[in-house]
Amino acid sequence: MSGPNPFEAMMKAGQDWARSVNPALESFTPKGFEALWPTMPGEMMETFWGKGLNPDGLDAKTRLLLTLTSLTVLGAQAEAQIRVTARHAAEAGATKQEIAETIAQAGMFGGIPAMTKAMELATEALDEDTDE
Repeated sequence: MSGPNPFEAMMKAGQDWARSVNPALESFTPKGFEALWPTMPGEMMETFWGKGLNPDGLDAKTRLLLTLTSLTVLGAQAEAQIRVTARHAAEAGATKQEIAETIAQAGMFGGIPAMTKAMELATEALDEDTDE
């Protein structure tokens, strides 16, 4: 394949557009953006994602651990989502050990680099909550 990379062209077009809309967006980075999304109370998560709607279904903690597994298997590329999901899983009742085991098992499918990255992100998120 020759010629310009279409993805680079698309990124440049998006950056040019952002600059024209708001010059401050040129230096915008989404890192830390998840801090704007508060951790929901465990009872609320259980109501909306757990047994509140389906008493015979999965609880919120299990659903969040499954989500964390999926995010890890996909290569742990969604950093903000992993941090937010780890925080929510802890709030829904998951222990640090359960979160670590979930990520470790996902490493069997997603690979060691993905597992390592997800562990670092989850640890970072859970340590931030401890500091507050």
